[in-house]
Amino acid sequence: MNMQTTNRLTAAEAALIEAFNNEIGDLPGDGAVIAIRDRLLDDLKTSGLPTRRVEAWHYTDLKTLLRAVPVQAGDAGSDARDPLVEGATVLSVIQGRPDHKARAGDLVLSSYAEELSNGSAAAGLGALDKDDAVGRINGSFVRDGYVIDVPAGTGLEEPLEIQFVHAGGQTHTRLPVTFGAAVKATVIEHHLSVTGDAALVSHVSDITLGDGAELTWIIVQQQGADDTHLGQIRVDLGTDAKLKLFVINAGGKLVRQELHIKVTGEGADLTLRGINLLGGETHTDVTMVLGHNVPNTGSTEIIRNVVFDRAKGVFQGMIRVAPDAQKTDAKMACNTLLMSDDAEFSVKPELEIFADDVQCGHGATVADIDRNHLYYLMARGIPENKARAMLVNAFVAEIVEELDNEAIVEALEGVISTWLEKHA
Repeated sequence: MNMQTTNRLTAAEAALIEAFNNEIGDLPGDGAVIAIRDRLLDDLKTSGLPTRRVEAWHYTDLKTLLRAVPVQAGDAGSDARDPLVEGATVLSVIQGRPDHKARAGDLVLSSYAEELSNGSAAAGLGALDKDDAVGRINGSFVRDGYVIDVPAGTGLEEPLEIQFVHAGGQTHTRLPVTFGAAVKATVIEHHLSVTGDAALVSHVSDITLGDGAELTWIIVQQQGADDTHLGQIRVDLGTDAKLKLFVINAGGKLVRQELHIKVTGEGADLTLRGINLLGGETHTDVTMVLGHNVPNTGSTEIIRNVVFDRAKGVFQGMIRVAPDAQKTDAKMACNTLLMSDDAEFSVKPELEIFADDVQCGHGATVADIDRNHLYYLMARGIPENKARAMLVNAFVAEIVEELDNEAIVEALEGVISTWLEKHA
């Protein structure tokens, strides 16, 4: 006898479905795009949000954790905020609406809403797999974003900062970016909240690096205390391409940041550095899937986590080495400071190796601050809370200092120091 199970909708799932039914007539898209949106939403109706029974979401039960969904978008005003890095070129996306009159040197800018309307966005709109809840939600609701093309040989002298400014409600954006051959650039993807109103934010960055391109991509997430942030970055590395990817999570009530990286060109190299600052009763999950698909490529990943109060954190890191990917050199480490007996951090490093001539490894550590170090500072007249903040700052600062731009290092250290002043 066959039994069919029915998905019992939670309040959040019902709100998402209601919002889609209310908005479908206004969402941009031709017939192909609308059909994809319908399929993505049908998957949500059928399966619901993922639970811990889904392996990729085992430590982040989205069906339970996402308790409510705001119905309408807020109003963030019409002005971009000051850039994190002085002198950076700023492209603003205010409450999901990019400034389509913006110009940025030699960059070719266009509207993602236009690609939805003419159907050219359809190929990349779908979910990555059956467990891709971030892609399903974003693909269902995304309205706009920048499409950026950086012509081959372009050298961006100043950082490019793309600001995603939120003020409550729902916001869903996309950012497809193509870097031509031999491009050199630094991009800051900055997500920030400017009000105390709860928000549901989903965002997908889709990055393609041409042969010999060198890119530093920095994600700074500073959402509000009641916000849900569902972020995803999809990367394809060409031959001899070099990517330095930095991720800093310093906000949000519920955060899922996914990194899907494909190494498809020989000689390509990835450097991933992550900092997760967690406090209160927040939940932050960074999940990486890295595929080495061709020979002679390398990657190093170092994640540093600091967890206060009753916060919970997750790092899942999967490195897959294909049968043809001989001479792969991949190393991954996750280091965590637990600053409270009630804090939690779950680590799941994984290697799937199908080639026989590789150097791959992973490791993880969990510890509290060394009491001897704390005593050393306090014995010299430094108050305990300040001493703890200094030690925590040192733990994560060496990650930031790997960047070779002093202005960016100073800006990111400011983000970290501001967060620690509130929580340490």
